[in-house]
Amino acid sequence: MALTMLNELLIEDPNPPMLLYQISKTAELDTLNYQSCFMQGVFAHFPEILFIHRTYNPVGKVLYTFLVDGPRVQLEGHLARVVYFAIPAKEDAEGLAQMFQVFKKFNPAWERVCTILVDPHFLPLPTLTMEFPAAEVLLSAFHICKFLQGKFYQLSLEQPVERVLLTSLQSTMCSATAGNLRKLYTLLSSCIPPAQLPELHSHWLLNDRIWLAHRWRSRAESSRYFQGLEVTTRVLSQLFGTTPCVEQGMTLLLRYMQQNSGDKASSSLGLSPQNNHAPLDVSPESPRAEQLGEARIQHSLNAICTGPAAQLCLGELAVVQKSVHLIGSGSEKVNIQILEDTHRVQPQPPASCSCYFNQAFHLPCRHILALLSARHQVLQPDMLPAQWTAGCAASLDNILGSKWSETLDKHLAVALLTEEVSQLLQHCSQEEFERRYSTLRELADSWIGPYEQVQL
Repeated sequence: MALTMLNELLIEDPNPPMLLYQISKTAELDTLNYQSCFMQGVFAHFPEILFIHRTYNPVGKVLYTFLVDGPRVQLEGHLARVVYFAIPAKEDAEGLAQMFQVFKKFNPAWERVCTILVDPHFLPLPTLTMEFPAAEVLLSAFHICKFLQGKFYQLSLEQPVERVLLTSLQSTMCSATAGNLRKLYTLLSSCIPPAQLPELHSHWLLNDRIWLAHRWRSRAESSRYFQGLEVTTRVLSQLFGTTPCVEQGMTLLLRYMQQNSGDKASSSLGLSPQNNHAPLDVSPESPRAEQLGEARIQHSLNAICTGPAAQLCLGELAVVQKSVHLIGSGSEKVNIQILEDTHRVQPQPPASCSCYFNQAFHLPCRHILALLSARHQVLQPDMLPAQWTAGCAASLDNILGSKWSETLDKHLAVALLTEEVSQLLQHCSQEEFERRYSTLRELADSWIGPYEQVQL
């Protein structure tokens, strides 16, 4: 039945793509290779750098997604840079060799591939080198960033240390100069316990050949690059990586491709696949999609919240517009920076954030709304406390008066100051640290007295 759905997708497509698959003896999908005419044309135009991402599903099958990369690629859209999907029978030398050979058979431009970017766990490098003998295989900056992010969360570091590392990682990825990479390497060496440091493979930061493939991007271009790949890999994980049935996962993914891919975009490049189809349209995505997403969030705020709550949240949303920047994510937490200090967002209901607005009013702040916008989601009722839901509250003045707490205000002010001081102390020289610590020691003694054991 799932294979029937896959074939129905081919019939629905006005330009039928290439779809090859093999069935095992148990009537299950064994291998799959898919490429639309649009994807084929994009690869033919930008074959120099190939980016490979792997997505595992619950039964152990792995989806290989090939994307184009490099300075010439200026395509916008979640999946516009995807040029090939493949599921090998097994992740051994034979299975992968067969997968790459099918790819080469349908894409003569493979001979122009100069660089292939892979993740740190990509083991079948000999097979890749054999099938693409003229290409250099490198670790991708995106996969290194995701690897380090995951390690920071796994190590269960203290929150201030984790926050400093994540912020430094994001800043370095957006400006991967040799000096910045060396600073991050030194920071890891000083913050991570020596016994755990080898797990991070921090020597990758000093391999200049890896970063030459990424360093040409400006800070803004790097930001858009990482955000685009973050969205792309999240879509792959949600549609294929969470579905036990391989055929059903691929059906969902290909249907999503048909509805949201670059096939529907407009183009100024005039790309043409190798067959005689019309020129492809692949220009940047219209800002109307972003405006529609913000309109949906506004509608959900007005529908779910009380009038006063919606009024407060719409003010936060106004700050989000045209100033949102997704800087990284983990499996449960996402860091959002909006031209201000970085805050920690917990997206699971009830959504929470470390900023003052959310802590004081327990309402979706600009950072939570930015996350919803980035994920193309809207506000849900379980993200709000009961007193903020429609029909419960009276006036804005009464709510603000009842929610204000002098104790909370002091607590948040002290917490923010403590965190800022902590970060300053961690990044200064030993001589400067001693001087600043001595100043803090004198201040604490003057308040409490040297006879007390004051913990700094």
